[in-house]
Amino acid sequence: MNERVLTPRNRGFLFLDSHPVGCQQLVADMWQSCPAPAGLPEGTGPVALVIGSSAGYGLAATLAGLKRAGIRGIAVSFEKAPTERRTATAGWYRTATIADIARTAGREMVFLNGDAFSDTMKNQVADLIEQRFGGRLDYLIYSVAAPRRTDPDTGTTYSSVLKPVGQANRTKTLLFDDQGVPEVREVETGPAEGDDVEQTVAVMGGADWERWIDHLANRGLLADGFTTAALSYIGSPLTAAIYRQGTIGAAKAHLESTARTLNERLDKTVRGRAAISVNGAAVTQSSTAIPGIALYTGLLRGVLGEDLVPPIRQLAALWDQLTGAAPLTLDDGGRIRLDTWELTDNIQAAVAERWEAATTDTIASLADLDWFRAEVSRLYGFSVPDVDYTAAVAIDVPWPDHTS
Repeated sequence: MNERVLTPRNRGFLFLDSHPVGCQQLVADMWQSCPAPAGLPEGTGPVALVIGSSAGYGLAATLAGLKRAGIRGIAVSFEKAPTERRTATAGWYRTATIADIARTAGREMVFLNGDAFSDTMKNQVADLIEQRFGGRLDYLIYSVAAPRRTDPDTGTTYSSVLKPVGQANRTKTLLFDDQGVPEVREVETGPAEGDDVEQTVAVMGGADWERWIDHLANRGLLADGFTTAALSYIGSPLTAAIYRQGTIGAAKAHLESTARTLNERLDKTVRGRAAISVNGAAVTQSSTAIPGIALYTGLLRGVLGEDLVPPIRQLAALWDQLTGAAPLTLDDGGRIRLDTWELTDNIQAAVAERWEAATTDTIASLADLDWFRAEVSRLYGFSVPDVDYTAAVAIDVPWPDHTS
């Protein structure tokens, strides 16, 4: 058994190893913090597919679905196994813990590791729905953030980029040096060039979501009333130039357009629906890569404190709306809004005031840096309460078996 004492080694917000026990405890804590429903329906729960289930909002969607809606079904992610030199990715260890939780809760969940963009994965999922879950899918949650996507039809590989559209963008961002000392720095990101927008839309837009629906519909696997939701983010005007108005924003606009198209089709074919769930800010492995987002999130926490709504509570609210436990509330664009707590005028004004005042000298008094640093570490299983980081831990945790 490969055991070792693991200490965090990182380059900025990217950690080289993950702590299996820390990841396990983190998922267990999320499960405990998810509010339990008044009661689940008798019998087997609805069949759900979560695509992008091992991190961020997708992780929260999987856990909240198990606890709030009593789902069973399939979860898809793309994670790396442990090696002689390196631990597994954090999502690998988180998935192993979710599998244990689902088993204890009596919910049959199959966890698949592979490329969700591929038709091979789509076929594997469709076969499992037919063979193990009665041939009908009730819910599909789409939560995929990826740097690249290969189109199964053409074999073309597209790459997403984080760039503003039209002109360069200069923004403040938050960095930490090797000793964890914070620095507020201005960075400039050059504008999208050539086919940057098209490439990013091809990866992060709605093409693959729609392909999943087409694939499952063609196999006759969508239940009457089938519901699907793609998870998205709009964010603050402070980050709009690099996010909502940038290449990623173009992809999000395409995702929303796809939702409208799918909603019309599903309504006609299975009396179903498709929607976008707009989530609030959170520290995720994807968000920390976006210039300005780290600073914004730290300042937002400085303003809100414990009133900042974590992903697990946001996704519990989403499942309540999708299942009818709570009224389905849509904005003028037909989107489910779980971010209203973040975007109120008074909160945004307070964050904007701190943003203007933020420098390396002042940031400690404006942002909740201890929380932010700990949140980044917890993405990889470090800084999790009640974990003994001086103890050697086994890193060879197996992927959950789904053959039995």
